Amino acid sequence: MSDMNESDPVVVWSGNIWEAGILKSLIEDENIPVFMKDEIIGTLAPWWTAPGGAGSISLVVSKRDEERVRSIIKEFEHHRNS
Repeated sequence: MSDMNESDPVVVWSGNIWEAGILKSLIEDENIPVFMKDEIIGTLAPWWTAPGGAGSISLVVSKRDEERVRSIIKEFEHHRNS
């Protein structure tokens, strides 16, 4: 049994500031609240928030929105790699 509540925060994605900004906008367009974690320090000194500076900025949503957001991210990554 999980101790997670539906409103608990979940990190759903990590990457650079440019992609984080695009994904944040796509998620907000679906009326889903999203928080960008380490936005400033991850941009100025990415090695402080992630090994090698890769994936230094994270997007956080509530557990109840995780599934919807992961499908938005999957679609974004599919189109980005096409």
